[in-house]
Amino acid sequence: MDINDSLASSPDRRFGPGTPPPALPGGPRERAAADEALDPRIRAVIMAGRFYGLEIDPAEFRNVEGAASPTAASLCAWAQGAGMWARAVRLSFRHLMRLRDSGPAVLLFADGGAGLLTGVNTDHKVVFLRDPMAPEGETPVPVDEARLAAQWQGETLLLRATRGAAEAEAPFSLGWLAGLVLKERKILRDIGIASLTISFLTIFPPFLVMTVTDKVLTYHSYSTLMLMSVLVAIFIGYETLLGHARRLIVVTLGVRIDSKLNLHIFSRLVRLSLDYFERHPAGETMYRVSQIHRVREFLTGKLLTTFLDLLTLCVLLPFLFFLSPTLAWIVVACSCLITLDILAFLKPLRVRLRQVIEAETKKQSALGETVFGIKTVKALALEPQRKSLWDERVADAGHKRIAFGKLSNWPQTLATPIERFMWIGTIMIGVYIALNSNNGYMVGSLFAFMMLSQRVAQPLVGLARLIEDFEEVGGAIAEAAIVLNRPLEADATSGGLRPKFAGAISLEDVTFTYPGTKTPALDKVTFSIPAGTMLGVVGRSGSGKSTLTRLLQGINRDYSGFLKIDGADLREINLRHLRQSFGTVLQENFLFRGSIRDNILAGRPGLTLDDAVRAARLAGAEEFIERMPNGYETYIEEGSPNLSGGQRQRLAIARALITDPRILILDEATSALDPESEALVNANLLRIARGRTMVIVSHRLSSLTDCDQILVLEKGKIADIGPHEVLVERCAVYRQLWAQQNRHLVEQPRRAAKGALPAALVPGDD
Repeated sequence: MDINDSLASSPDRRFGPGTPPPALPGGPRERAAADEALDPRIRAVIMAGRFYGLEIDPAEFRNVEGAASPTAASLCAWAQGAGMWARAVRLSFRHLMRLRDSGPAVLLFADGGAGLLTGVNTDHKVVFLRDPMAPEGETPVPVDEARLAAQWQGETLLLRATRGAAEAEAPFSLGWLAGLVLKERKILRDIGIASLTISFLTIFPPFLVMTVTDKVLTYHSYSTLMLMSVLVAIFIGYETLLGHARRLIVVTLGVRIDSKLNLHIFSRLVRLSLDYFERHPAGETMYRVSQIHRVREFLTGKLLTTFLDLLTLCVLLPFLFFLSPTLAWIVVACSCLITLDILAFLKPLRVRLRQVIEAETKKQSALGETVFGIKTVKALALEPQRKSLWDERVADAGHKRIAFGKLSNWPQTLATPIERFMWIGTIMIGVYIALNSNNGYMVGSLFAFMMLSQRVAQPLVGLARLIEDFEEVGGAIAEAAIVLNRPLEADATSGGLRPKFAGAISLEDVTFTYPGTKTPALDKVTFSIPAGTMLGVVGRSGSGKSTLTRLLQGINRDYSGFLKIDGADLREINLRHLRQSFGTVLQENFLFRGSIRDNILAGRPGLTLDDAVRAARLAGAEEFIERMPNGYETYIEEGSPNLSGGQRQRLAIARALITDPRILILDEATSALDPESEALVNANLLRIARGRTMVIVSHRLSSLTDCDQILVLEKGKIADIGPHEVLVERCAVYRQLWAQQNRHLVEQPRRAAKGALPAALVPGDD
């Protein structure tokens, strides 16, 4: 019985989906046995996930270091990583009474336990709690406020199916970014209030100056001057404090937006298909993605500042018209001329900017390619060629930037005299008007206008130039969108089946063709192996060996035919669950910067050193790890220069084995090893293969002789499949490959016979 059945048996059931979730892999007994040893809080979250048809993997849970029991924050992060919407909150019993139409909530008790809220009864003022440690068929217990308060202090975990998925999948654009900024309504409200207050405060100093000029000077009133001075000091101090607070709030807004952007970018990047990264240089991708931060700086910098200044404009512009309509119209007219000046250059600037972005992308691509391939550059002494390429790309980018700079200089050049006239010209005209005035009132107004006009002209000019900046931001958004709007892999968190694998593999008429090619990499491949089989895959280069392993890992899913794991179609299986159930060792394996232990436990960070030792022993890596200066705490630098190729491969095998996968793929894992390392790995293969299915792709047939079955591929088709002895007899392709690799065993006796000296030439004993 799952959570829905429990809810059905509880009184006053008023929430939850009307239909039960899809059937989950594994029966109730299997799940109960697997959950028995789990912490009650973890079990409660798993049960809540099952309510929505989502099986959350407890192996992915990572608690806060030093915590006695799972914390609300760690449970929340775990549920979010599994594809759920989760939030840790502190509620009262009154709040629980309102959870009538929501899903189950997890109440975290003070003693480290938990209860699953499955329903409420507002008439009797009780909530229905289910004990996560109780059998699945047990009915939820009604609990009133007094009994609950003895155990519960309000800590609650709210869980739902992901409700922000559509937003997360929305195309990256300026509108999406603007929506991200507008979500910070409270911060934007505080910034707006501070800006509006500062705008009103801006009026008072010029007004006081006007009063001093027109009244104090006329009547020689020292007391009024002193009062005005004190008021000015108060207003300046208050404006300073408000400005300081507003800048702090703007910084906070920028950090929050930046954090959300970084999380979104990384989430999108890791969900891009491997095919994208294989076809695009890393430097190009990193450059394009880095453009997002220019957009963020624009949104929380120039754009926000300009719109805040517009609030000032709305307050000050009417006051300018009150002081002098003639001078105010001059300021507005000059601002319009600057706007027209910038608009006239927008189209040619857009063309030049596109050329700059293209040149910069090529430059960064060359840099990234050189950095990532520095071993090859050094080994082949390619420094002059790479430097020549870099010089060429730098020169091209420089020419494009100069052309763009020359063109963008013209709007500024034409706008400069207009800006100066807006400031100095209005003063001269104002003085002329004051000289022709019949009273001295205009002199004070002129002083006030001079003080305020610059504050008004600044946002008007800034708004005009904002259009020019927007063109650059539009180019940056387009560059980032090239990467972020690529089709993503299938949902790796919540969608698909999560079966418990045994390891049986079957292919039925599987055909796959890489994009841009016409010849199928695999052509109607059909075979099946039972669980626990040790399968070798051989064939000439380009026969489809690596393609087969890519399909098994779900890297490419657009194939025809059927590929099944234990009878379940691979395309219907949750992608993350599939890859976590597989262990994969490649020819070139990347080790992360960190200790040996961290690298082995990369797939299961919650495991201990004992688990790492067991995996290393199984992979044959224990003997060299113990010889390291710090053993399992030995630090591995980027590129692992302190490890040999064989040591790296054995660590990669240990990392693949740490999850105890039911299916292990070795894709040319021993082809780059020295004979001694290869012998060590091969000696452990039978021990590694015990209890799991192994798919071993190798050019060296001698390492596959112990396999139960060997699949021979030829031009994407199956040439034969069978044990080594059978294939040597009946498969011409396999026999030829075997003969080529073992020719030295046949030719060595012949060379010895040809090189033997005649008996007559052998020196005698005399």
